[in-house]
Amino acid sequence: MHNRITELFGTKYPLVQAGMVWASGWRLASAVANAGGLGLLGAGSMYPEVLREHILKCQAATDKPFGVNIPMLYPEIDVLMHLVSEMGVKVVFTSAGNPHTWTSFLKDQGITVVHVVSSLKFALKARDAGVDAIVAEGFEAGGHNGRDESTTFTLIPVVREKISIPLIAAGGIASGRAMLAAMVLGADGVQLGSRFVASDEASSHPAFKQKVVEAGEGDTQLTLKELAPVRLLKNKFYRDIEMAYSRGAGVDELRRLLGRSRAKKGMFEGDLEEGELEIGQVVATIHDIKPAAQIVADVIREFEEAKRLVSKL
Repeated sequence: MHNRITELFGTKYPLVQAGMVWASGWRLASAVANAGGLGLLGAGSMYPEVLREHILKCQAATDKPFGVNIPMLYPEIDVLMHLVSEMGVKVVFTSAGNPHTWTSFLKDQGITVVHVVSSLKFALKARDAGVDAIVAEGFEAGGHNGRDESTTFTLIPVVREKISIPLIAAGGIASGRAMLAAMVLGADGVQLGSRFVASDEASSHPAFKQKVVEAGEGDTQLTLKELAPVRLLKNKFYRDIEMAYSRGAGVDELRRLLGRSRAKKGMFEGDLEEGELEIGQVVATIHDIKPAAQIVADVIREFEEAKRLVSKL
């Protein structure tokens, strides 16, 4: 399968594994890379020295392309940017910030830059900043999200109409059928997050993985828009948020309730009641935990089968 995304990244398939906090370590990124997709290390949950270790281990585990996802609100962002440059990382996905800040620096180092957006407005800003590609992510996605609540299948054609650079769809995609649908709407490739949380190689806690495969339709909710919108599985922590809203809690109270390391507590340490359990709406279609390579193979097989079925319509 060859198109603009595979050419840009040097991968076999136009499929990206999202760089998710507390789930996307070197085991997952290298497994996806070896299977033909683009694996990403999730730097948002890593101190610089930890990211260095994961890059080294990923480089040892695969000779295929992989990248690093760096949220631009990270407090030591300058350290991370210089680190990926020094270590020869070839692809960087940026998110949660102004793409103008670091795109030129990264491109001057020969790094391919992709920026994640949740709206047309930010897609145009990323294009004007000179990024090589854009991930347009609908609000179905897990984790931190856009405030506009634009769905993926609304966002992709809107962005495609206005930009000509490669476009990657994200949010609500966990199958080959969804991959085909996104590409019909104008995407050149897809990014999967939630599906890879339920993989053997994901660094997320086994209890969280099991919670993911047990979840159904309606079990997630986008919340905490006053701080940073995030989609969560509904648990005790989520219900505490809802109770705070019901009594008219302001930003300060919500911030105190969230506290620190809430996502680590839930997704990495396995506290299913008090932790923040970030996952997308597509969790309702995820029913098993399997190797990342099998997930990639299943998605591509479904994609090809769906193409054949559609051709008969």
